[in-house]
Amino acid sequence: MLIAPAGLWSDGALHSGLALETHKGRVVAIRRLDGATPDLAPALVLPLLTDLQVNGGGGVMVNGDPTPDGLRAVAAAHRGRGTGAILPTVITDAPEVMEAAAEAAIAVRGAPGQLGLHIEGPHIAPARRGTHKADHIRPLDLRTVTLVERLRAEGVAVMITLAPERADPDLVRRLAASGAVVSAGHSAATADQARAAFADGVSCLTHLYNAMEPMTSRAPGLLGAGLVSDRFAGIIVDGIHVAWDMVRIALRARPRPGLTFAVSDAMATVGGPDRYRLYGDEIRVENGALVNAEGSLAGAHIDMAQSLANLVTQVGLPRPEAIAMCTDTPRAVLGLTPQRIGPGTALADLLILDDDLQRDILA
Repeated sequence: MLIAPAGLWSDGALHSGLALETHKGRVVAIRRLDGATPDLAPALVLPLLTDLQVNGGGGVMVNGDPTPDGLRAVAAAHRGRGTGAILPTVITDAPEVMEAAAEAAIAVRGAPGQLGLHIEGPHIAPARRGTHKADHIRPLDLRTVTLVERLRAEGVAVMITLAPERADPDLVRRLAASGAVVSAGHSAATADQARAAFADGVSCLTHLYNAMEPMTSRAPGLLGAGLVSDRFAGIIVDGIHVAWDMVRIALRARPRPGLTFAVSDAMATVGGPDRYRLYGDEIRVENGALVNAEGSLAGAHIDMAQSLANLVTQVGLPRPEAIAMCTDTPRAVLGLTPQRIGPGTALADLLILDDDLQRDILA
């Protein structure tokens, strides 16, 4: 089969005029089309997407099933929707739940789709907890630091979201020294506190705008300090967590491209039933949003393929910028290089999209 996309994303760039020769489900060559008639002429061919914040999928929550099988089930649900690599995310809970998730991440390290573990909480600001359960919130402590250090010693990539104003700077520096990605989020930090945390090794921000103090003219806070910094930042692009204009403002405020990436913040409903349980309470999809009994947003009901489409069709980004936000930039957060499509690449590892960026043609 000869596939001639309008755009081929590989090695961090969007290429045109190229065709993929395939045989038995794999790419055997990439060449100029040179007048040949292709079997498929899609809009885009790109590697499967990367998501650094995945709370669940396929009816499974990481918190509810912090086991190797649970992590595999979540990864499989997202792979079926175009995301090939995830950071399973365990949110604020009892220490034993976080520790079980860590053991599961060690057990599946190196498995397809498994990038490591995102620990979101419990070291967050109570006033900015969102759907996280208040009973489990506590300041950063040695129990978590030593757990992260163990994960890193086992070769597991770690992102840990915390409120820097509630964390001992020495412990933050120790987390950063382990090689973990320390991300500021669920925080009421001032701009000065944020900048001090950046100096201590905080290298990322978790879901921009959400669970942060709003900016004002005299109080930029973590959000304002983060936007103008050179730190990475994730953002949810479902049109519910952040209005499209606010996404545009955030991207224009960044000092350079390649710093902001999309995250799904997906819950068990993605690729699963329209409701799930968190902390014993039922959360359900209502008008595309996930809401808990308190009326707070409880994660997102979106996958990365729809996030990519939204960045192009709703935010108005050029395709290369949108694609990078869903592929290479999240990989860069973890120190990984851009993916390459070439001879030997399996078609199952590619996302092949039509003109509206909504459908994987080979799915």
